[in-house]
Order: sequence, then structure tokens, then C-alpha cells
Amino acid sequence: MPLTVPIATPDTRKRCFDPVVNVNTRLLILGSLPGEKSLAHSQYYAHPQNKFWLLLGDVLGIELKSLPYDERLATLLAHGVGLWDVVAQAHRSGSLDSNIRERDDNDLPAMLKHFPNIRAIAFNGGTAGKLGMKVLGEYASSYQIAYLPSSSPAYTKPYSEKLELWRVVRQMLT
Repeated sequence: MPLTVPIATPDTRKRCFDPVVNVNTRLLILGSLPGEKSLAHSQYYAHPQNKFWLLLGDVLGIELKSLPYDERLATLLAHGVGLWDVVAQAHRSGSLDSNIRERDDNDLPAMLKHFPNIRAIAFNGGTAGKLGMKVLGEYASSYQIAYLPSSSPAYTKPYSEKLELWRVVRQMLT
């Protein structure tokens, strides 16, 4: 009888980035899982049609999109804004949230315990909000929560309408 050796299959799950937070973070913006362009560039919201940096820049009154990526992140942190994703890793064909399968979620309650100055959470998109509230469970009641329209180009609401709804972010920082 021939000896069979199991062949290790590579883990093809897509993984989120490390959280962008510090002790001064007051608002945590949570996406679902980075898309293909973001993963390829190792940057949050790297798709050129994603309006995240424009929306947040307009809300904060800061030009973010033209800054180098590291400066964008530093500017967010300086304004008390952190970034992360609800999904830690998952199988997903393409970038659509509807294609997320076999996911492992980030431990949001542990993150929030570690950073007690976070008082507000904003979900970037419906999937982030739906999954994030399940992960937060009973912890959600301790935070101001906002459901933002997705900054993704897949969500075709006009920019002006998205911006109007994203303005709540400014209020959450006060």
C-alpha cells in the first residue's frame, strides 16, 4: 500500500488589516473586509472610486485624499478616529460583501476593552453594521452607534447624499 502524504493547501482566506487605533481614539469606524484593491495595496479604502477618504475629509474639514497613506492614518488618529474591520478573515470571491463566506470575526469587545476612550462606533456599510452588531452583542448598548452608507463604488447613492449621512461622524467626535 503506497504511503500518502497530505498536501498542505494554502489558506486562501482574505484577511483584514491591523487596526488603526491608539489611546486617544474616540470613534472607531468599522468596515466589513478590505476589497481586492485595498488588499493589493495593503491600504484601507485603496480603490480609486471608493469615497471613504473624500467623505471623511469633508466631514472633518481636512484634505485627506491627497495625503500619503501614512499621513492619512496619522491625521485620523490625531482627530480621534480609528479604523478596523468586523471580519478578521474569510473566503470571498471578488470584493462584494455578499460573497463573504466562512468568516472569522475580529474580537471587537476585546478591542473596545483595551481602548476605553472609544465611545462611538460607525459602521461603513450595511454588512459591516449587520455583522458588527452581532459581534458586539450586549456591548453595543455602551456605545453611540451609527450606520453609514457604504463608501464603496458598489453602493451607488450619490456622493452628496452619502456625505449628508456621514456628517453624523463629526457629532460623534464631540
